[in-house]
Amino acid sequence: MDIETKSELKNKFAGLSEEWWKGAVYYQIYPRSFFDSNNDGYGDLQGIITKLPYVASLGVDAIWISPFFKSPMKDGGYDVSDYREVASEFGSLADFEELLKRAHDLNLKVLIDLVISHTSSKHPWFQESKKSRDNPKSKWYVWADPKPDGTVPNNWLSIFGGTAWQWCGERRQYYLHNFLSSQPDLNFHNRGVQKEVLELVDFWLAKGVDGFRLDTVNFYFCDQRLRYNPPLDNRLRNGSIAPMVNPYNHQNHIYDKNRPENLKFLERFRKIMNNYPDRTSLGEVGDSQRGQQIVGQYTKGNKRLHSCYSFEFLSGTEITPEIIGKTLQSFEKDNPASWSTWAISNHDVERVASRWNLNSLELKLISTLIMCIRGSVCIYQGEELGLSEADIEYTDLQDPYGKEFWPEYKGRDGCRTPMVWDEKASFGGFSNVAPWLPIPEDHLKNSVNVQEKDDNSLLNHYRKLNFLRRDHPALKYGSIGDISYTGELISFSRVYDGEKILCVFNFSKTSQEYQFSVGNARILIGEPEKGKDESTVVLAGSGFAVALI
Repeated sequence: MDIETKSELKNKFAGLSEEWWKGAVYYQIYPRSFFDSNNDGYGDLQGIITKLPYVASLGVDAIWISPFFKSPMKDGGYDVSDYREVASEFGSLADFEELLKRAHDLNLKVLIDLVISHTSSKHPWFQESKKSRDNPKSKWYVWADPKPDGTVPNNWLSIFGGTAWQWCGERRQYYLHNFLSSQPDLNFHNRGVQKEVLELVDFWLAKGVDGFRLDTVNFYFCDQRLRYNPPLDNRLRNGSIAPMVNPYNHQNHIYDKNRPENLKFLERFRKIMNNYPDRTSLGEVGDSQRGQQIVGQYTKGNKRLHSCYSFEFLSGTEITPEIIGKTLQSFEKDNPASWSTWAISNHDVERVASRWNLNSLELKLISTLIMCIRGSVCIYQGEELGLSEADIEYTDLQDPYGKEFWPEYKGRDGCRTPMVWDEKASFGGFSNVAPWLPIPEDHLKNSVNVQEKDDNSLLNHYRKLNFLRRDHPALKYGSIGDISYTGELISFSRVYDGEKILCVFNFSKTSQEYQFSVGNARILIGEPEKGKDESTVVLAGSGFAVALI
């Protein structure tokens, strides 16, 4: 579909323009793996600009760009050393401004990834903070004295392994790091930190960005008394945000994150956002036990975040109609006024085709379902191609997380390999030189140019789904109800402004009958067969039906 037609569809419901984020589809771009414009083996901002017409052709509403700020790149850019500068390997601030304009010309919103729970240890703030206990930024990070025997202040653990405390000889104190030791945590109890962060928010909004994806938004505050986390019942350990080999799963993280003080800061954050009423915020809630509860708290009413996502559909737990149905019912019951965003993949988790061992039909099934439930949706680059998790050799590994827990956990590089644009071009059309991570041979058969030619490809299926959402406001904005799951079937309805759509999904590999009570229904997507009578349809194995009733 050409861009002009796409634009007309996008503007069909222009009365909702300030709340465009409701029901929006975000396409996540991991910049160093998207497209290399200068043949140095790394993707960059000009590479994104080159491929923006492709992104627009998908029918998505916005792009979310993973961090491109100045950084030592110890954690792929999630360790920022200057929030107002672009890392030289990605380009320049002028390149970003050009990207923003080009995206807006294509009717794509742009969200940037704001990583403010921590900085790089190379950030000037930390460099000053660590010099002494009485300098102007001495309390900008979480510092604590050692116990009398010199050991760490408490039992808090880093997600990346080991204690969450690192000794600093200059101050003769420990500092907190929830991730790498080179990623010290900011002290959000300090009003100077909050002021500086909010000024950064305003800086990028004034530049014209359409919003922020907020990394680890539930990690901003820790307990000021540094109380010990209690142990977690082993029956509740699920490995959704940390692999099960990581002892992080042994604690109930009630003091090192998820603190109630965060709510007041998010209200201050929203006041800045409200100065730009057509912008949005999307928080990442990293918690294995209470993710949806926190999403509800952080998005309740209109004083905090616009939307959040958690890890219910990002874990390795086998996905079933019951799990999906109970998750949706629970969220609607507990958070009727909140707006969730859903994702089945991102740059931190194993690719969905491998994680749930899905074939091509099952990938179409799960992508259709995620695009039909109430909320907004994130699509991670390459998922529209059905890419599998790459098997990266240890000698090629870049991810410090994988190096820490190898080989039981191989890290996140397997989902971060470069996009494959052309199966016959060198390095899949990503670059003319060897890329920073190797491209698996079996990814080439799923490349963009191969799937463009096949009307039945997963890529073109994603396009159909996106334009279906645009054409039917019930799928984009509507309420969800009639949630039912029995055996291998799940169904629900979406309703908005007189339009009602029924969505039915068969998770079985064999055909299943479904009672279809409305005789005049119009199938929008899916190919159910007639059943034994007018009130029954048969869904093939991994089949689905989305019908206007």
